[in-house]
Amino acid sequence: MLRNIAVVALDGVSPFELSIFSEVFGVDRTDRGLPRYDFAIATLDPRRVIRTSGGFDMLVRDGLERLEEADVVAVAPSKPYEREYEPEVLEALRRTVDRGGRVLSVCSSAFALAAAGLLDGKRATTHWMHAPLMAERFPQVQVDPDVLYVDEDPVFTSAGTAAGIDLCLHLVRKEQGAEVANALARSMVVAPHRSGGQAQFVATPVPEPRPGSTLAPVLEWATAHLAEELTVELLAARAHMSERTFTRRFRSVTGTTPYAWVLQQRLLLAEQLLEGRPDLSMEEVASRSGFGTAAAMRHHFVRERGTPPSAYRRTFRAEVQAG
Repeated sequence: MLRNIAVVALDGVSPFELSIFSEVFGVDRTDRGLPRYDFAIATLDPRRVIRTSGGFDMLVRDGLERLEEADVVAVAPSKPYEREYEPEVLEALRRTVDRGGRVLSVCSSAFALAAAGLLDGKRATTHWMHAPLMAERFPQVQVDPDVLYVDEDPVFTSAGTAAGIDLCLHLVRKEQGAEVANALARSMVVAPHRSGGQAQFVATPVPEPRPGSTLAPVLEWATAHLAEELTVELLAARAHMSERTFTRRFRSVTGTTPYAWVLQQRLLLAEQLLEGRPDLSMEEVASRSGFGTAAAMRHHFVRERGTPPSAYRRTFRAEVQAG
């Protein structure tokens, strides 16, 4: 059932994530043939003005009792994200699930669902920057930092910011069908479904040698010759070391293996070409970045970035055009 939606907004609430729920469920689109939702925002004490993290205050009319009639209760993230949630909020979330309702989080508000015990033994996600702390604080939760959202019905979690839109549309699609979800997405001018996961939005650091390292010249040369075959034997010879010594020294200096380092360098080069050279075909990008074939590049892209190169190009080219 997806008719009555309530969002919990607490002091320090993030306006953007709060507005996601308001935009999806709070706008009347019945003139376009779309369902109308009974939408409300609730807070601990409706007599108090709520501070937002965006530098302005807001007044919320409803208290937590509004959650008792909701089919879906969403929690908007608030700063500090590692906050201790009030017992009344956690109990209201537990009651929602106990009576057959659903709970939903976006970004760091997954901490609230975890604190309520609703994610114990379940997969969940949050913003990739917060995932390590969440896994540390709640070891009973299977934190997956690589996805946009997780459906563990009746508990749903999503990654940072815009991933909340993906999750809301998923819930609409699940309950009211693809036609309604697609029409809603068109109305909001967003994609009805995004491929890939958070990995495509993470700036992947490539371990570099310390300044003055004997490996620096070799790695500089390798970076300039990524289109060529770069074997450990070749790199070791350029470093004037045995393969065994080179591999051991490489790991001690960079913290990774030669293969993994070269792979990440090739992925970074492929990303640059996909973003900046729309005139190049996938085969040309694969050749210039050292993957050899588009199929090989796609395999590594999907495994390491969670999305195929074609989707990556569409995503980031669209951002450039929009900007």
